[in-house]
Amino acid sequence: MSTGIRVLVCDDHLVFAESLALVFVDAGHTVTGVTGTVDEVVDLLGTTDVDVCVLDVHLADGDLVDRLAEIRAAAPDARLVLLTGRLEPGLAPLALAAGVAGLVHKGQHVGGILDAVRRVHAGETVVDPVYRRPARAEPALYRLAAFLTPREREVLCRLVRGEHTAALARAMGITPATARCHIQSVLTKLGAHTRLEAATTAVRTGLVSAETGRWLAA
Repeated sequence: MSTGIRVLVCDDHLVFAESLALVFVDAGHTVTGVTGTVDEVVDLLGTTDVDVCVLDVHLADGDLVDRLAEIRAAAPDARLVLLTGRLEPGLAPLALAAGVAGLVHKGQHVGGILDAVRRVHAGETVVDPVYRRPARAEPALYRLAAFLTPREREVLCRLVRGEHTAALARAMGITPATARCHIQSVLTKLGAHTRLEAATTAVRTGLVSAETGRWLAA
């Protein structure tokens, strides 16, 4: 059994985060930090050596998937394990395409999370079985997608690639305010509440490729 893994834990439920941190310490690993926001994760990764980041998908300052590129840039060698308590079809291909090495459901025993971290640190890619279920086609969503303008389709593709608002705006040559308007329009037309929900829905239903971020729907 490998020991001495340097783990960063991020979850906005403090009791869960601290309990999970104790599990890692009891197993002989080093917890380099316990945080509750993406901003704190990025700050810590700039000053602390981390082997594996264990990160909740939904945090107080937004959906973590929206900022995966930023996290990976802060610690290119760190392996990322995402935790989520929701069953979100399409999240697995989206996360894996963004370089995530593990996707684990929070509802399982903490020993399962510990085992996933060990395996990810050893070089494996670990995806909870509940996220391996085949996607189902949703023709109704294709009809909704037909109302997206070319600009909004580009925005949706960039959301699937994990681009945050500032990067999206720069790439499209628009202001951040205009980018936010386009993003909100996409969410409204798809009936999504968050960027992550819009991106996972687009991947799950085959509107956008998780691997390339390209528009696939005819």
